[in-house]
Amino acid sequence: MPPGFSASDFYYILPELVLTGGALVVLLLSVVTPRRDGLLLGVSLATVAATLLGVASFAGLDETVSRGLLAIDGFAAFFKVVVLVSAALTLLMSAPYLRVEGLRAGEYYFLILCATLGMMFMASGVDLITLFIGLETMAVSFYVLAGYLKPNPRSNEAAVKYFLLGAFSLGVLLYGMSILYGVTGTTNLAATAAALSGQGPSLVLVLAVVLVGAGMGFKIAAVPFHMWAPDVYEGAPTPVTAFLSVGSKAASFAMLIRIFLEGLPSLGGEWTFLFYLLAIITMTVGNIAALTQSNLKRLLAYSSIAHAGYLLMGVVAGTERGVAAMLVYLGVYLFMQLGAFAVVAAMRRSDVVGDELKDLTGLSRRSPMAAFAMLFFMLSLGGIPPTAGFMGKIWLFGAAIDAGFVWLAVIAVANSAVSLYYYLRVVVFMWINDETAPAASPLVIGPAMTVALVVALFGTVLFGLYPQFLFEHAEAAARTLEGIGAGVALR
Repeated sequence: MPPGFSASDFYYILPELVLTGGALVVLLLSVVTPRRDGLLLGVSLATVAATLLGVASFAGLDETVSRGLLAIDGFAAFFKVVVLVSAALTLLMSAPYLRVEGLRAGEYYFLILCATLGMMFMASGVDLITLFIGLETMAVSFYVLAGYLKPNPRSNEAAVKYFLLGAFSLGVLLYGMSILYGVTGTTNLAATAAALSGQGPSLVLVLAVVLVGAGMGFKIAAVPFHMWAPDVYEGAPTPVTAFLSVGSKAASFAMLIRIFLEGLPSLGGEWTFLFYLLAIITMTVGNIAALTQSNLKRLLAYSSIAHAGYLLMGVVAGTERGVAAMLVYLGVYLFMQLGAFAVVAAMRRSDVVGDELKDLTGLSRRSPMAAFAMLFFMLSLGGIPPTAGFMGKIWLFGAAIDAGFVWLAVIAVANSAVSLYYYLRVVVFMWINDETAPAASPLVIGPAMTVALVVALFGTVLFGLYPQFLFEHAEAAARTLEGIGAGVALR
């Protein structure tokens, strides 16, 4: 074994190694058995399940490993579970979608697993280099996935826009990171926090905060760095859009928290103000823009932007409860957002794209199950009790008020009220317009898509009626963030 390495360095990344091995096996099988899509899906799902077991095996650990590059803690484990469950649901809803589009499944599943691998490193990275590698592993996979519908001009446009703007935002992010390294002489977040402890904000440090914040703002689709999201969400394959809106957002928020709460706590006054403004602008612009959308994927894209504004409230609060509330919201957002996109993907037919609001007309007759599920997903996204979205917003808004940001919570409540209009529009097209809808053939939903919808609906209902399980795990995960590295506490 090379000098400087030990067996523990590989032991602690066992889940990532399992995921990498499974992805390579899927790629190899796609060459050996190119037409066995069912086998490829089974191996991909088994890989995700084995990786989940690997993550569970490290439950209760709170250590920094691999020479200070990775953290094995509850915070990382929580986000890993979120992205792995997102990947599993994405794989399930992708199977029938790929069959309708006539696309090869092997390379697609391989890229989904590679994106998941990058997200896992983003969740556990406590060094700027590790975080950058994880971010790029995820981003490059999504650049290809966004343009996976090669004959489709909208998919090609989505891939090009995402790549160009992603490369630009990466340059901004790296410039900010390089300034931090120049000032502190280290890329380790705990060492960065220690080096900056007691220092007052200087022009150079404020510039670094702004640049890193702008770079991360692109990844979470915060206004005004959101311009890529509607076009990419609309043009990319629907399951890819779903994974991008949930998995990528969760991993990016994990990275954002690591950098600002662990690496830059002494500059809290500067970045709190920055994210305070971003939260208000993001939730407001996202909700107002969604009001006029007639395309379902664009509507959900602007909705996702608005939810990024809500999630930023947890970062603004900067407290243990604020982080826990953000984790809770990401946990429930996973089910309601992926479930909504699963319904959109299920409507795809050889002669129907299925992503316009008018395509929902008569859905309650063609597929009562899909319409019933979509009703719950829309109510949950709007924050209507007793759904999981309501409990997530109550917890998140309460954390902001508890931290003293009362007006931010008031603005968020007003935005939630505005969002009900376009969420209920979706319900109107499915149910109220049902009697005037022309006769249409029943919507047949395959087994894989049915499982994805049932799991998403179950999570949406369960965490609305019994959220205590999620609250406890989120609070435990937030507590592990407090004692990492040099023992920098949350504000």
